Amino acid sequence: MVFEAIVFGVILLALGYWATMFVMGRRDDVLHGKFVADEPAAEPRRFMPKLPRVQPAPTAPQSNKDSLQALLTVIKQDLHDAARS
Repeated sequence: MVFEAIVFGVILLALGYWATMFVMGRRDDVLHGKFVADEPAAEPRRFMPKLPRVQPAPTAPQSNKDSLQALLTVIKQDLHDAARS
């Protein structure tokens, strides 16, 4: 009884595999049992989500020294806040 169930299960798995390969379009694999190699792709495609383009707010031109000083002040404040936490 158990042996028959195992054989029946293996047959069902084989049929499921065959149906999956057929639906996926791998008919050479299904009909001949040959595993064909895929063509090598030039470069794998990577998913890059499209982010909405945000226009930066217009700012008054600052001198390079003023902008660096402001950046330094912000960094010092962040480090001070992180040290207190």
